Amino acid sequence: MDEELRSLTHRLAEEAEGSAAYHRLIATEDEEELARVLVERERPLWAREIAAFRLGCGGDRRAFETLVLLLNHRDPERCAGAAHALARLGDPRTPRAAAALATNSLRTAYALYPVRLLGELRAPESVPALMTTLRGLLGPDEPHWRVALACVEELGLLGDARARPLLETALPHPRLGDAAAEALGRLPAY
Repeated sequence: MDEELRSLTHRLAEEAEGSAAYHRLIATEDEEELARVLVERERPLWAREIAAFRLGCGGDRRAFETLVLLLNHRDPERCAGAAHALARLGDPRTPRAAAALATNSLRTAYALYPVRLLGELRAPESVPALMTTLRGLLGPDEPHWRVALACVEELGLLGDARARPLLETALPHPRLGDAAAEALGRLPAY
């Protein structure tokens, strides 16, 4: 059991109240059984999360929709698990979905994990989406500065020169300045 799955199972054990269904979903190797959990009515969220995570990490694209819903959840731990599984899923729809979630200004409070996922995916959608998200977060007294910081850090890791003007704009921001300077140092010279 890898660390992410161990963390997920530990976190959901209490939510599932140690039920037999919980133990069954953790132990089963039957992908069809896991896939049925995603579509059966009246399944609790913890069961869908376990099934989607396990299928996603195994590369089964039937988990995609559930994982995207979890990536957009209020609970940061659910988002983290979904991002981990989506990164391993290998579904070509993932970058577009992560970009849509990261750039949705109505959901900025929940954009941290989509932003991090975009950096990890290194997809064509990554840099434009990160730039769009960051651009909307450079105002004074921005409450979602952690999301802005994640954008700056991921843009630096991606090393795309298109981000230079935006990263330069982030330099004077007290919470972003150091990361912006570091990110700029990673970009190719003019």
